[in-house]
Amino acid sequence: MTNPDPATSARSGGLPAVQVSSLPSAWVSAAGSRLAAGETILAWLEIDLDARLRFAPGLMLLTDRRLLAGAEGGAGWREWAYRPGLNLQRRDHAGVGTLELFDARGLLADWRYTLGGDIAAGRLIEHFTRQLTRLLTGQLPPPPAHALCPKCETPLLAGQEECPLCSKEIHEPPSTWTLFRLWRFAHPYRWRLLAGFALSLLATAATLVPPYLTMPLMDNVLIPYQNGKPIDRGLVMLYLSGLLGAAVAAWMLGWARTYILALVSERIGADLRTTTYEHLLKLSQEYFGGKRTGDLMARIGSETDRINIFISLHLLDFATDVLMIAMTAAILVSINPWLALVTLLPLPIIAWLIHVVRDKLRTGFERVDRIWAEVTNVLADTIPGIRVVKAFAQEQREAARFRAANLHNLEVNDRVNKVWSLFTPSVTLLTEVGLLIVWAFGVWQVSQDKITVGVLTAFLAYISRFYLRLDSMSRIVSVTQKAAAGAKRIFDILDHISSVPEPANPVHLPAVTGRIELRGVGFRYGTRSVTRDINIKIEPGEMIGLVGHSGSGKSTMVNLICRFYDVTEGAILIDGVDIRSVPVAEYRQHIGLVLQEPFLFFGTIAENIAYGKPGAAREEIVAAARAAHAHEFILRLPHGYDSLVGERGQALSGGERQRISIARALLIDPRILILDEATSSVDTTTEKEIQKALDNLVRGRTTIAIAHRLSTLRDASRLVVLDRGSVVEVGNHDELMAREGHYYRLYQAQARNVDTEDEILRLETDRSAEGDRE
Repeated sequence: MTNPDPATSARSGGLPAVQVSSLPSAWVSAAGSRLAAGETILAWLEIDLDARLRFAPGLMLLTDRRLLAGAEGGAGWREWAYRPGLNLQRRDHAGVGTLELFDARGLLADWRYTLGGDIAAGRLIEHFTRQLTRLLTGQLPPPPAHALCPKCETPLLAGQEECPLCSKEIHEPPSTWTLFRLWRFAHPYRWRLLAGFALSLLATAATLVPPYLTMPLMDNVLIPYQNGKPIDRGLVMLYLSGLLGAAVAAWMLGWARTYILALVSERIGADLRTTTYEHLLKLSQEYFGGKRTGDLMARIGSETDRINIFISLHLLDFATDVLMIAMTAAILVSINPWLALVTLLPLPIIAWLIHVVRDKLRTGFERVDRIWAEVTNVLADTIPGIRVVKAFAQEQREAARFRAANLHNLEVNDRVNKVWSLFTPSVTLLTEVGLLIVWAFGVWQVSQDKITVGVLTAFLAYISRFYLRLDSMSRIVSVTQKAAAGAKRIFDILDHISSVPEPANPVHLPAVTGRIELRGVGFRYGTRSVTRDINIKIEPGEMIGLVGHSGSGKSTMVNLICRFYDVTEGAILIDGVDIRSVPVAEYRQHIGLVLQEPFLFFGTIAENIAYGKPGAAREEIVAAARAAHAHEFILRLPHGYDSLVGERGQALSGGERQRISIARALLIDPRILILDEATSSVDTTTEKEIQKALDNLVRGRTTIAIAHRLSTLRDASRLVVLDRGSVVEVGNHDELMAREGHYYRLYQAQARNVDTEDEILRLETDRSAEGDRE
């Protein structure tokens, strides 16, 4: 996208224009032929739905003079010149966006598109508003903040701080300072850490004794012996005993230090994993909807292991290296300041290299972690779904997916290793050059009788330790940045605040009768409106059926009542109390949930039935299973109630899993029951068995049921008919059939085995036509 010349920019309201060639190739010719000489395109939107919500290509063009819209093939083009009262509005519902053009008399036209075009629609409205203001008032509104995305040059809407197209690619690089946030987990073990540090100090001091003893051993024993003086055996034994004692002390202190810090690091890692997992469980469904299972598992598993290793090994090495360098430098200066100064010459260059490489490694390792999460995501997708993979003979495809993810991981690691492989030899070369300089300067000082051979020997021994620790410190840069990247990914979870928060001043419900009221409830998922202005009162013990086509808002209402999400408008009340005032766990204890696809955990049947009440007696479990019509088939299993259900209950049939799910709900004896398509995925015979179990389950409880087969809801006290997130009809089956409204048409379409979606599309068209006539 390129900026026009100043004259064109003025005509376009100060925002960048669009070249005809940038339009979809199928529309270049048709759109170009519609433009007048000198007319400039400001924005465009490719329409992909017609009035009946069927896929049909179309195009909207906004120029500096008018708004144009055309259908496939270039036929049926319409246009509207800018004039007072013209207004373009955007709304969305259930994945379908709508643009509506109004004037003072009413609706002129509307267009529908899938939400993949929502950003382009917002850009079109932004241009439309600015251009209309400029032509009608002669004044140009101030340009929006961040007018262009610096990466892809996409115009940003007012108030947007980052490009929606690029936001998924924006990842803030981790900072080494993130590691200091681990102190909250290390604080309970601070005295052990202090003991470990003290032992490190003593062990380091012990390792510095042997080079110091080489000076008198060389000057007082070996050199005098070469000059003809006999060896003093007692003095030799004294020096050798000192060397042995220092070695044994360094070993014992090093062992104690390593053991203590290993214990501390394991406990810090365990606390970190537990805290992260507990926080993860408290987050809302909204968070999990945007995350991959493999990524979350990698964060809690491999990232905490990496931090463990850093704390127990590399952090210890780093502390030891710092102490060794500091103490060695002090000893060198005390022996000979000039020789010490020569020793420290490579330090500034090495420090500069570490600074340069650290930034590259920090970003690189964070990218490595994300790419590795892609590999684990493939595994997390494929292994649980292995039956589907095999059923559709997609083994080669999944193997190709894994191979591609693994190759991507390899490429990213290669880029990081390219930087690291150059850095490490560079540090080694600098230390070798430094050692060579010390040798040259030391030999010169010995020749000038300024130092003895013993002093030079001790100096070289200290320098070898000094440069060895310096080289070790440079290598720790890599593991430090890996640990920082892992800590950042963990704190990304810990810093996330649940969109379903616990109340600041909780209200406790001593007894719940099951009265539910939805008062002006509306919910938006991001920018997408899902439900709006829902008002329903449900009395204790009443059974309510939710009816409507896919995307009408039924499951959303269930999610809101269960408080998996919080309403964005209005309130939901239980026994007259806003559910946001009740502690989340306490509120959900009164709700039993039976889903279309029951989820069973790996374990025994008894453990799965007692999941909501872990302390339940075997008699209670059996009673719940009897009521759910599950007792008979359970007894036929090899180990009865102690039979393993397999991964996600794969050892059982769909109907058996559903009855276990019903028994699980029965055992907690909830006052409110949610049935979400509980019988839609089983055969007729199994449905009858499940229906008998459900009859026992709903008795005396406030029940909210969603069913694909409308006939299963005929016994409901009331049916609530939803359409586009709003309540359109309420009544029992006979009342709604007598009205011959929305429910009547749905029921008749299902009774005639007509495609329900086709029927819904016809209803939508009829409804739009009625609105146009009004």
